[in-house]
Amino acid sequence: CLGQPLQVEPPEPVVAVALGASLRLTCRLACAGSGTAAVQWRGLDTSLGAVQSDAGRSVLTVPNASLSAAGPRVCVGSCGDHTFQKTVRLLVYAFPDQLSVSPATLVPGVDQEVACTAHKVTPVGPDTLSFSLLLGDRALEGVRTLGPPEVEEEEPQEDEDPLFHVTERWLLPPLGTPTPPALHCQATMRLPGVELSHSRPIPAPSPGPAQLPTDLWMGSVVLALLLLSFLAYRLHPPASPRGPTGQSSPS
Repeated sequence: CLGQPLQVEPPEPVVAVALGASLRLTCRLACAGSGTAAVQWRGLDTSLGAVQSDAGRSVLTVPNASLSAAGPRVCVGSCGDHTFQKTVRLLVYAFPDQLSVSPATLVPGVDQEVACTAHKVTPVGPDTLSFSLLLGDRALEGVRTLGPPEVEEEEPQEDEDPLFHVTERWLLPPLGTPTPPALHCQATMRLPGVELSHSRPIPAPSPGPAQLPTDLWMGSVVLALLLLSFLAYRLHPPASPRGPTGQSSPS
């Protein structure tokens, strides 16, 4: 009947924190009249964290959040015989800027498979992690997704939390000429109060030297050979025939 006078900061029922970061939750309760409120954070099946409580307030600090820190936290407050509580679910995520793409360079004029992998991420559900191919700031049209994303667990180092790498694959139709300067693979993580994106380019090949058609190229070669023959004739004309006395024969 008192309308849950507990106030929690931040007020969201689900709070996301990056792996290795710190989080602070504050719970307050004010009693009517001259009564003194008793407030305390409690954990359920998770490690609670550091708690400092005084009259009307309790502060929960989760330093260097690990995956095991995820789960509910409950703030319990009382004013005399009235007891109140509020639950906050802590969500720990990992989404470093570690994308890899394949192929290293696009090939014009052929169908090709394009893959994009996000490394050392969690959580990996379809509602939290998504991929897209962008041309400029728009999704590329005409591409087909090759099945659901592939999820594999990363090999954890000692004392590291288990994380995943997730790969999305597409079949890219033949690119026109000239090819786009660069496509971008973009990975996006969406969580309560959090939306993060990383991208990597998949560049087009650098334009090579212009090539002549075969018949024009052959004609150019023949013309060059004729020009070289003419120059050789002018530089070294044939010797005139000489008579018995060593003089040139009259023409």
